[in-house]
Amino acid sequence: MTEIFVQKNNDKKEIALVENGILVEYYEEDNSETRKEGNIYIGIIKDIVEGMQAAFVNIGTEKNSFIHLKDVMPKVDETKEKIDTSIKIRDVIKPNQKILVQVKKDSNEKKGAKVSTHINLPSKYIVLMPNTNIVTVSQKIEDKKEQERLIKLVRENLSENNGAIIRTSAEGKEKEIIEDIKRIEAKWNKIIGTNINPNNNKPKLLYKSEDILEKILIDLIENNITRIVVNDKKEKEEIEKKLEENPEYKNIKVELREEENIFDTYDIGKQIEKSKNRKVWLKCGGFITIDKTEALTAIDVNTGKYTGNKNLEQTIFKVNREATVEIAKQIRLRDTGGIIIIDYIDMENEEDKEKIVKLLKEELKKDRTKTQVEGFTKLDLMEMTRKHICSHKE
Repeated sequence: MTEIFVQKNNDKKEIALVENGILVEYYEEDNSETRKEGNIYIGIIKDIVEGMQAAFVNIGTEKNSFIHLKDVMPKVDETKEKIDTSIKIRDVIKPNQKILVQVKKDSNEKKGAKVSTHINLPSKYIVLMPNTNIVTVSQKIEDKKEQERLIKLVRENLSENNGAIIRTSAEGKEKEIIEDIKRIEAKWNKIIGTNINPNNNKPKLLYKSEDILEKILIDLIENNITRIVVNDKKEKEEIEKKLEENPEYKNIKVELREEENIFDTYDIGKQIEKSKNRKVWLKCGGFITIDKTEALTAIDVNTGKYTGNKNLEQTIFKVNREATVEIAKQIRLRDTGGIIIIDYIDMENEEDKEKIVKLLKEELKKDRTKTQVEGFTKLDLMEMTRKHICSHKE
């Protein structure tokens, strides 16, 4: 059973995704700030920084946004970001030039937003990528024949100069995918058809992205969301309005509980507090620590109170195995993005290492965002990446 709880107060809105009573995702939205990630703008090129192969773009926000050369050049491969080093950014864009960009990472106290000309418009079964011919499929769909079928189907129904990432929810679908392509392409055509004055050199917002709740609904409608519980009458009305716009949401009930704290009422508050702890205990007595830096997130695995049996290798493997399940759960719950380095307890047995890699990949399939497990480095550190779902303030 999948449920969504939305608690709103004066300064923030909290959203919890709960599966069978267990908190699996948690987000906070500051009501005093406007989230911009996913928004599409007509921006104006300001300063070009040749030494960094980058430029600053005015999108109408307090701080100018930042764009790198790789985010200006046409994308030819969804899996690769390398570009020709002989190309200079000043040869590609000029100061005062208008440019269509999407915010990929929100601004924070230190930096402006990161933007790109590579537009992604998520829908239920695909993510539309305008101005490219790339069609690729989610790694979570492992059947090769199904991959080929889906790629062929999507290519045949996409308009010229549109590409797509085929989502996991598309598996086994056909008619629904075709209808989804029509909907999202119509949405894109409406965005670019926005009335733009060619003589106006001011930035302009063309499209405001979905909020966190809408993203959850798009991603998880196949999971049979049973109900949404809210503590605010106005919020309930806004959610019901969103649900009415899509017939696929007709079975979702919205319940109003005007208690002071619905998270405490439904035993979610304690789970949220635990999710903020640096140290997370494992059932076996071991524990993991999670430390976020500007560059990466470091996760350390420790035996803690667990002494195991006489076989040291089995003891180590048991802790590492239990830690793997918990790590996959925690990075989803905390919406950890970017590079993640896991320092497992050293394993001498290569077969045990392979089992841990396989287990981590399996557990990450429960995550609704893109993850990539690179495996163990020469220093026996597990290297992986995860695309965060929603932006957080640093």
